[in-house]
Amino acid sequence: MLELAEAIVIDAIAATMDLYGVTPSVGRLYGVMYFSDKPMSLDEMSKKMGMSKPSMSTGIHSLLEIDMVQKVWQKGVRKDLYEAEKDFFKSFVSFFCKKWNREITVNLEAIEQSEKILARLLVDPNTPEPVRSKAQQDLLLIEESKQYYEWLRKLVAVIKNRKIFELLETFSPGD
Repeated sequence: MLELAEAIVIDAIAATMDLYGVTPSVGRLYGVMYFSDKPMSLDEMSKKMGMSKPSMSTGIHSLLEIDMVQKVWQKGVRKDLYEAEKDFFKSFVSFFCKKWNREITVNLEAIEQSEKILARLLVDPNTPEPVRSKAQQDLLLIEESKQYYEWLRKLVAVIKNRKIFELLETFSPGD
């Protein structure tokens, strides 16, 4: 019965790990590691999952990239050992803040480049009026989008310092 209870949760984790950009088999690996009461080697993972050691290595690297597992050291053990991050809040913060920070950086850099080009179009006396008008509209549009990225930057900060969790605890269902 214990194995059935764990399998139900592992299946659910595997089915939803696409949110983190990994395959169901990597999600299943995470689930197996989540229920393990000790760090696991690639050999142990391979045996438990019935998959090849290279597949386990690839899966572990995917999970390391998204901070869902970490490499650990144990005295007297020569093999690499890994354990699952069991704090879902920590995983959420790490994963989504990384993704959102990337979105902020990439888009604000693009906006900055675009603003320079649009500003040149506006001051160039050879810019046709329809192009000038559209450039002005585009500047207003991307100026509004910068508000979103500043809001997202604040959201990331509130999540990283965990203040959002304090705020959410003050609300009860139905609020």
